[in-house]
Amino acid sequence: MEFHHVTVLLKETVEGVVKDPSGTYVDCTLGGAGHSALLLSQLNNAGKLVGLDQDPLAIDNARLKFKEDPRVFLVNRNFESLEESLQALELLPVQGILFDLGVSSPQLDEAERGFSYMQDAELDMRMNPQNPVSAKVLVNEWKPEQLSEILWKYGEEKWSKRIVEFIVNTREQGSIETTGELVDIIKKAIPAGARREGPHPAKRTFQALRIAVNDELGVLERTLDQVLPCLAPGGRVGVITFHSLEDRIVKEKMNSWLGRCSCPPSFPICQCHAKPLARLINRKPILPSSQEIEANPRARSAKLRIAEKL
Repeated sequence: MEFHHVTVLLKETVEGVVKDPSGTYVDCTLGGAGHSALLLSQLNNAGKLVGLDQDPLAIDNARLKFKEDPRVFLVNRNFESLEESLQALELLPVQGILFDLGVSSPQLDEAERGFSYMQDAELDMRMNPQNPVSAKVLVNEWKPEQLSEILWKYGEEKWSKRIVEFIVNTREQGSIETTGELVDIIKKAIPAGARREGPHPAKRTFQALRIAVNDELGVLERTLDQVLPCLAPGGRVGVITFHSLEDRIVKEKMNSWLGRCSCPPSFPICQCHAKPLARLINRKPILPSSQEIEANPRARSAKLRIAEKL
């Protein structure tokens, strides 16, 4: 099956990250290999590209796309293995790292993956099919307070407690098996007036479950801690986020690299000895153009942040 994905902020990301055509670059979220293909076109024969993805479909697609290009190294692992994978390939340090976070179009569009509230399928949402915890496990087995916290924290769903009440009442009658069943439960739980405004009533719940199933925010935090140790001085990292929770993590992490003094204002002399480790390439995030949003509505919430190791 062809893995077709419309890449967001393509030119801006590759131009922002690639400085040395002989360098080694890592695409931590290979997906449809849109960023990787453009990145590879900017490299000379000495350059190298490492593509990581936990989805075997993405790796298979990239193998076909890059047809044994000796500059390309593909790794079928979650990007949390960034440093370990680069050590194994003996490619440290690298000149650039990029992340395009969120779900790729094929994962959303393939009904059987269970990511979409628009198509009826088995409740799944695993980016890595080997992951033992699926959305079905969360919805049917987790305690009500755990589910409520997930929907509130990761989905910012104000009806979280009411939705969970309806989920618990339904699962007492029998297991909730499909995305369609879950969408029906959510629609019953959210009052009709609230359903008429804003996005699809199931959007926030599905986002929250997906983030929890794949531990997306925890993985992101742990991987960002590996970025600077993997980069050569002058190397850059670019991160595209799609919702406020991801963007906050990236923004705070990059700000922590700037070496700002964290001592209380009452201290006459700095005691924390903070040293800048990186600089921001763009003070504010780069946003997609109105033309890109028109061509690809999924780009609407994208934000790109770039930093350079000192």
